[in-house]
Amino acid sequence: MIARSKIGRTARGFATLLLAAAVTVSTSVSAFAQGVPVVRDAEIEALVRDYARPIFRAAGLANDGIDIVLVNDQSFNAFVTGRRLFINTGALVTAETPNEIIGVIAHEAGHIAGGHQQKLRDQLDRAKTMAIIATLLGAGAMVAGATTNSRGLAGAGMGVAAGGGEMAQRSILAYQRSEEITADRSAITYLNATGQSGMGMLKTFARFQSALSLSGTQLDPYRISHPMPQERIANLEVLVKASPYVNDVDPPALQQRHDMMRIKIAAYMQGQAAVARLMRKNPTSLASRYGDAQQTYLYGNPGAALTKTAALIKEQPKNPYFQELRGDILMKVNKPKDAADAYAKAVSLDPARSGLLLVSLGQALMAVGTPDSIKKAVTQLTNGIGRDKDNAEAYRYLAQATANWDKSRPPISRPPKGTSIRPTTRMRKSSPCGLNRS
Repeated sequence: MIARSKIGRTARGFATLLLAAAVTVSTSVSAFAQGVPVVRDAEIEALVRDYARPIFRAAGLANDGIDIVLVNDQSFNAFVTGRRLFINTGALVTAETPNEIIGVIAHEAGHIAGGHQQKLRDQLDRAKTMAIIATLLGAGAMVAGATTNSRGLAGAGMGVAAGGGEMAQRSILAYQRSEEITADRSAITYLNATGQSGMGMLKTFARFQSALSLSGTQLDPYRISHPMPQERIANLEVLVKASPYVNDVDPPALQQRHDMMRIKIAAYMQGQAAVARLMRKNPTSLASRYGDAQQTYLYGNPGAALTKTAALIKEQPKNPYFQELRGDILMKVNKPKDAADAYAKAVSLDPARSGLLLVSLGQALMAVGTPDSIKKAVTQLTNGIGRDKDNAEAYRYLAQATANWDKSRPPISRPPKGTSIRPTTRMRKSSPCGLNRS
């Protein structure tokens, strides 16, 4: 929150920074999220929600409406703001097992359940008061020193002012470190409650420690907001190894979904070299063949991509995301009617009821362009928004579909000239644009 290079030398300067930090902490989620590069994908969102659901239940957050947001950032990071948990795609593609990401989610759930954001605001207020008091005391001493012509007293006053700011800064950082340790311990509690190992957390911290060692960076442990990786590992290792689930591994089906997620992120965000690296370990696995079909679609021949996707569908006919990929390829080769059929199949198979798949179906129906398909597009896009109210693109497509539908509807027939019209006794109000509200 507060960069070391920007810390002022006086308590007054630090008090200003603390006030700015407090304002930042209390900023609304929507305003904060405007600067976050968000990634939307039905498959990845469904998988991460499956990871989080039992953890949130164990943390008492199942009914709190926690949203999970994917961030297009290649660093390994996750954080919470308000009732939203942000996870970087870099964390998802780096983690080799579901358990590693589940450990991250459990840690962030510890922050939410512990009310750490509100407590940090309170701590910032106290630190700000501490810095201001130090400034006033120091200013008083400097005035007294000037009045009595005592350089020693004036110098002491400057030291009190600067020292107060330093003390407030260290107080906040120490508090944040204690929160991180508390969240780590809460995470182990949630993992034990859900019958899962904490080894993924240890592996994550070991990765951080290795990266820190390779970088050669020397950190002052009292000037950072998180405990050092080695310290975190030492604190958690005993708890993790004492768990009856320490040696449990992720179910094979969940591991397979994780592998497919990683290769999908690599294909769409990191390029062919990244896909090749992930495929190298097991080139014949379902995940590798999924990645091959995706990069063939993105960089190669759509016909070959369709053939590879058909093979995937044959192997897992109930996988909605293989149907989604087929729809994407068919849209690329300008076959919207066939694409709509594929997306409709994906919607029917989707257990997560993703609004994103409905929006894709609506787009394909718009591209078909007949009055009937446009009418259906309006319905599907409306239903998609009902499931996913934060999808800004869906509103834009709905506006376009509604406008096209109005143009495609036949004009109101008028009676022949000279015919008298008897007014009706009642008029029934229709909803705007005939939309069904879900």
